[in-house]
Amino acid sequence: MSAIISTKRRLLFCFIAGLFMVLAYAPFSIWPVAWLCLIVFIQQLHHASAKQAWWLGFSFGLGWFGAGISWVHVSIEQFGGMPLIASLLLMVLLCGYLALFPALAAWLTQQFQHRMPFTHGHLLCFPFFWFIAEFLRARLFTGFPWLSLGYSQIDSPFVALVPVIGETLLSALVLLACVAIYYVLINQRRRVNAAILVVFALITAVSHVPTWVEKSGETRSIAMVQGNIEQSLRWDKAREDIIIKQYIRDTQSLYQDHDLIIWPEAAIPRLEPLAQPYLQDIDTQASKHQTALITGIINYEVSSRSFFNTLIVLGNQQPTVMENQDAQQNTPHGDYYFGDPNRYNKHHLLPIGEFVPFESIMRKIAPLFDLPMSSFSRGDYVQANLVANGINIAPLICFEVAFAQQTAANVSNTTDLLLTVSNDAWFGDSHGPHQHLDIARMRAIEFGRPMLRATNNGITAVIDHFGDIVESIPQFEQTTLSTKVHLTQGETPFASWGFIVERILATLIALFLIMTFIWTKLRRRINA
Repeated sequence: MSAIISTKRRLLFCFIAGLFMVLAYAPFSIWPVAWLCLIVFIQQLHHASAKQAWWLGFSFGLGWFGAGISWVHVSIEQFGGMPLIASLLLMVLLCGYLALFPALAAWLTQQFQHRMPFTHGHLLCFPFFWFIAEFLRARLFTGFPWLSLGYSQIDSPFVALVPVIGETLLSALVLLACVAIYYVLINQRRRVNAAILVVFALITAVSHVPTWVEKSGETRSIAMVQGNIEQSLRWDKAREDIIIKQYIRDTQSLYQDHDLIIWPEAAIPRLEPLAQPYLQDIDTQASKHQTALITGIINYEVSSRSFFNTLIVLGNQQPTVMENQDAQQNTPHGDYYFGDPNRYNKHHLLPIGEFVPFESIMRKIAPLFDLPMSSFSRGDYVQANLVANGINIAPLICFEVAFAQQTAANVSNTTDLLLTVSNDAWFGDSHGPHQHLDIARMRAIEFGRPMLRATNNGITAVIDHFGDIVESIPQFEQTTLSTKVHLTQGETPFASWGFIVERILATLIALFLIMTFIWTKLRRRINA
């Protein structure tokens, strides 16, 4: 009986530690909390059996994701048209799925503890198994890498490591440091683990010294428009013209003094083929003032009967030099035309929101699975940068910014800016949009490029290559942002070879697990 009570207590400790992890992420951003919670989790894991470790990891994961992505419930309950009980059940199922990954890492750690040459220090393997679990979480079933541990450290000194190793490996190193701290505290292999902490501190200190990327001396004048359109009205057919005219009105004063103007995801609530009169008008206005405008829109390709969540460039694709004012006034239109290849089609679609698995069945179950604009086709994984007024831009739409590997595939030496557009109105006044902003900040640090983030209702922001917010618009305001963005030169080590290192490490861990499994089977047969 005492053993059962002890197990329940340990499960509760892990669940509470997971719950408190939310305080390490935006909008709270108390980064040391993550270290404390992880050390508590490691302490509970230390002497657990493999089976117990699984449930401890699962309990920690339930708390971690239950509090951390509670904003998903807002979109399900408010906009999915589902009863409260049903929406909570879906939330529990999602959190249960995500909790499988820390459970897997914990189980592997304890499963292999007696097969390691250093049995009494086997927890040092935990960060490597955590890494492989997070590697899988970012890829299985289209992937959901949200709330990865590294994002909790974006305002910590350890963020200096990110341009070199990226967010995922930072997660593993932070966990390794937590394991080392735990061993030092319990006086086990103290010298080895103290050495690990010293090396970790030295690497972090050294990482603050190099300037991998620096300002090139060039600036671009950027404006972004935050429409603050209520989610319930965005796809109301009676409101289409009102919404488009609002964006046009809010942009009139911006054409004159800006190199680039950006509207958010699907800012134009009308299919691209049907919105041509408006688009041609905006195209002409932008070109007349020698600028460009990027907007989100839904495109429908008649030939393939496919819908795409798209970004298009209106106005000048390349800068033009007008010889006189009369020539400027006589410019008939910009470079845009329907079917123009200078566009970006979203590749990484959001499950339920943008595509519905088994849709012929699921759409009949509940309104959640039959939302407007929830049947998109995928764009290519690798697409050419957008070119807007001579600026080369690597775009990401909404959820895609969480996938560093996709960003890496579309960033090159010629990329000037990163751009992410979104509509976070789905998540109301929750911490989801704040977490989304920190993810965008992390991509800017990894790739050493300024990041522009244009959203429907906030948080619209300009982020520099250090991940610092230069200018921003608060949530739930209909307004514009205007600023100068400093372009950069150089390339971060992570942008050069970061994903090669990640793939090699993932492959080595997978080979280790396979070889250990085979060796165990062979040894049992020999002993039998």
